[in-house]
Amino acid sequence: MGFIDIMRSQGFAVESICRVLREQGCQIAARTYRSWSRAGRVIAARTLSDAQVVDAVRDIAWTTKVDSDALLVRRLSPEGLYGRRMMTAYVRRTAMPEASAGSVDRAMRTLGLSGVRRDKGIRTTIPAKDGIRAGDLLDRDFTATAPNRTWVTDFTYVRTWAGFPTSCSSSTSTPNGSWPGTPRRPSRPTW
Repeated sequence: MGFIDIMRSQGFAVESICRVLREQGCQIAARTYRSWSRAGRVIAARTLSDAQVVDAVRDIAWTTKVDSDALLVRRLSPEGLYGRRMMTAYVRRTAMPEASAGSVDRAMRTLGLSGVRRDKGIRTTIPAKDGIRAGDLLDRDFTATAPNRTWVTDFTYVRTWAGFPTSCSSSTSTPNGSWPGTPRRPSRPTW
């Protein structure tokens, strides 16, 4: 809107300015500009509250510290990794008790925050289109030692229809379909 004001002061018409902006990919209508620049226009309450929530979420998500070289350094705080529900609860508890979940969601989208999920990794600092996930936090190595080798788990105490098996390390089964060493399940009575 400021650009249109500057161009109008140089003698260009609003319609021609908007036409050139549309050709450049900025979709704005002359009517929109005129309604925005009207003297007595009222700003919507949602716009004002959303701006306050964006400021609150920004203050929560990032910390600014002075570096040893006297430079300001912005870093993502631990609270910046919160998802929408946790961030909504935190904003309500610390900054704005009247903040709605929708306004916090819009603020997080505006700031590019989406939180961390245990199964998906960090999604706040890495764009989703890169397909990069956070690494294993325990530094485990699940690579096979040789080709055609797989990881096998022990289901020693897993209940089955036949009861609790004593050992599942053997893959042989008894004629009745249960694991070795387990009692046969009683058959259902026929009436």
